[in-house]
Amino acid sequence: MQMIKDDGGKHNVTTVSGDTLKLQMSSDKLKVFDESGNAATVTQADVMQSNGVVHVIDTVLMPK
Repeated sequence: MQMIKDDGGKHNVTTVSGDTLKLQMSSDKLKVFDESGNAATVTQADVMQSNGVVHVIDTVLMPK
């Protein structure tokens, strides 16, 4: 969230496969955009699992 704020409302992140996701706040919701422009909303953040942390989104995003 701080990176989005620091970058003026949008922040790009690189996935393990080398693709780019754009993170952006929309009202009080965090949106994730793939390289094709498809959007997903984070519905549940910081779900702790035995092998890391999961953020649940409402849409499937695909690599380009």
